[in-house]
Amino acid sequence: MAAITAQNIKKSYGHIHALKGVSFDVREGEVFGVVGPDGAGKSTLFNILTTLLLPDSGTATVLEHDLLRDYLEIRKNIGYLPGTFSLYPDLSVEENLIFFATMYKSSIPDNMPLIKPIWEQLLPFKKRPAGKLSGGMKQKLALCCALIHKPTLLFLDEPTTGVDPVSRKEFWEILGTIKKQGISVVVSTPYMDEATLCDRIALLQEGEFIRMDSPKAIVNDFQGELVSLRTTDIFKLLKLMNDCPLTCTFYPYGENLHVIFYEPMETVLPPFEAFLQKNDISYDKLTQITPTIEDCFIEIVRTKN
Repeated sequence: MAAITAQNIKKSYGHIHALKGVSFDVREGEVFGVVGPDGAGKSTLFNILTTLLLPDSGTATVLEHDLLRDYLEIRKNIGYLPGTFSLYPDLSVEENLIFFATMYKSSIPDNMPLIKPIWEQLLPFKKRPAGKLSGGMKQKLALCCALIHKPTLLFLDEPTTGVDPVSRKEFWEILGTIKKQGISVVVSTPYMDEATLCDRIALLQEGEFIRMDSPKAIVNDFQGELVSLRTTDIFKLLKLMNDCPLTCTFYPYGENLHVIFYEPMETVLPPFEAFLQKNDISYDKLTQITPTIEDCFIEIVRTKN
């Protein structure tokens, strides 16, 4: 059984085309990632699939229920953690959880085996107002509330945005535990490193899926030779790269410059080093590296445009 099957989902806000005909499926028991920058259409897609927003056109089934006709049944069987904190800030941690359990005619003891790893981290703060929790603890509480009725399918819209690195790591470890309990997970993220933790990912750009596959397959399909260059003259070099005699793509990557060459490394390396020396660019050694999902995303967008 497919957890989700969507065909040609479109949504516009006036002249803004948020989704331009998105089609995909989510397999039962997988973690499916929707990866893309802000404004790509991730939240619009999630709001449609969780029955909070009507599509302009297209069809979808969620847990084999029709998106439009069976929306009440869908809501009973999914959990949703939206991109903005949506719990009650004046209620305590424990009160929020009790409230959401009651809404789903459940209770904390009924589903403690599912939420126990997260709840144990929240116990020291159970009497604290939810609005006074740290960013990471807010998201863990929101995840508890989304799981309290033991959903079959869980939607997480940018769950780690604004969360510290340690909490991000812990959050993804929790998702691994949730997957082992048979819950399908659809998660959106702007963080490319999180994409590698998904079974499959869909790269979303301006309302369209431009690639969908496993992270490993996307990296393996990378075309070209990728080099990382560390230099204190990065801004000077960026201005000069358009005059480089070689066919290449380049972009800043943290403190480094990443350069993609489209010919064998032994062919391009000597003239490229000569180009750097001619322009008095001081640099550490050039390092050929394995591309990340972010490198692949940049290259896929470039070739599409």
